[in-house]
Amino acid sequence: MMKKFILTAIAASMVASPMVASEASAQDYPHQQQRHETVVRHQPGRTVVVDRTVSRYDRAEYRNDWRRGERFDYRRARNYRVINDYRGYRLKAPPRGYHYVRSGNDAVLVGITSGVIAGIIAGAIR
Repeated sequence: MMKKFILTAIAASMVASPMVASEASAQDYPHQQQRHETVVRHQPGRTVVVDRTVSRYDRAEYRNDWRRGERFDYRRARNYRVINDYRGYRLKAPPRGYHYVRSGNDAVLVGITSGVIAGIIAGAIR
């Protein structure tokens, strides 16, 4: 009897844990808008119904407060571009494994594989 109760409690906690995690992720990004949509596709011989969640950031309210050590998210960047001609912007050559990324008028030095910000040069691009 006690064994069934414990197994039921464990199963209930496992089912409820993904719901708690999804609520926490929505709180982490206050400027993220989520929309649920259902797509119905009619194909010969079958009908496919897809239910999905579409997320997008509200760029007007999202400020670019880059900090060293944070992970760079290109969706937060205004006018995102990878800077290949760093000499044209009077920037030093990036170290091996890094590249410059444009975000508005800022040049951000980002690790290629990790995506971690190593440096920010504010107002480097005019």
